[in-house]
Amino acid sequence: MSIKKLLFMVVAFTLASAAAQAAPLRVGVEGAYPPFSWKEPDGTLKGFDIDVAYEVCKRLQRECVLVEQEWDGMIPALLSRKFDTIIASMSITEERKKKIDFTEKYYDTPPGIVAKKNAGFSQSNMAGKRLGVQRATTHQCTAEKMFPGAELVLYASQEEVFQDLASGRLDAQISDSLQASEGFLKQDMGKGFAFLGDMISDPGCQGVGAGFAVRKKDTLLRDAMSAIIKGMRDDGTYKILNDKYFEIDVYGK
Repeated sequence: MSIKKLLFMVVAFTLASAAAQAAPLRVGVEGAYPPFSWKEPDGTLKGFDIDVAYEVCKRLQRECVLVEQEWDGMIPALLSRKFDTIIASMSITEERKKKIDFTEKYYDTPPGIVAKKNAGFSQSNMAGKRLGVQRATTHQCTAEKMFPGAELVLYASQEEVFQDLASGRLDAQISDSLQASEGFLKQDMGKGFAFLGDMISDPGCQGVGAGFAVRKKDTLLRDAMSAIIKGMRDDGTYKILNDKYFEIDVYGK
């Protein structure tokens, strides 16, 4: 290869890399999982996931373009390049890592079951109970493994789960404990409900926390975002965002 051609390729690669860095970062979000993400009446997306996404984009020096996507289509949409990354409280699991990759975690909270106070049954006695869960989630995996005797009712969004629990169409539901506390139990519709038993430990289904999801080949983006998450923890930015929504440090151990 001639020196002239080699120089041309180097320049072309440099320009392409610069263009990629300057391009908007398209971020897949759900917008139906408060307090991590929700949509205001005017269409504005808000929540912890949304704030973290904007902070990461700022530190990458890229415009943040939020792309709404229903939960069960998240991974297919990422693989089809509808967006560049996902921030949707997606747990880092070995099963998902067969198809996609993840940054380091940005939070880690356990799942819990919510039912009516004094419901008359326990976690060890769920046979025949209608147990609501958002489909294609780690919570569906946990429900199928730990409560095989329950009647599993699947929903497209967590909001629908809470609505049916409040209306009496479900006996219980399983979801992230913090999301259940903030998005349901502390809301008007959650009056008269409480956690049923202890929080659930199921690392086989639940993974090791929630991370940004990326395509397997996008290792530079993955590593850059992981470094940014660590930087946010180190410089106090994470705590500011955390304390805006939560009374505890949701990062976990």
